[in-house]
Amino acid sequence: MQSEPAACLHQLVTPNGTAIYEFRKARNLSLRTTAQRAEIHHSYLRRIERGESAGSPQVIRRIAEALAVPPAAINREEAP
Repeated sequence: MQSEPAACLHQLVTPNGTAIYEFRKARNLSLRTTAQRAEIHHSYLRRIERGESAGSPQVIRRIAEALAVPPAAINREEAP
């Protein structure tokens, strides 16, 4: 059984954040490495993955480039 805070955290994750996280993990990239490649701060990337920040279209494009996926791949409704 999930604890209440874990269940709440899951609800905060947006489809974009989930997709970004899954692509990042599938490529064995750390949060910091991915953020450096996207030229954003790692805490900003963490907030995007958690759904606490949406990220501008330009930032989403840079994250997609850092993950070597098309931007549409991280804008879809379901994670890979």
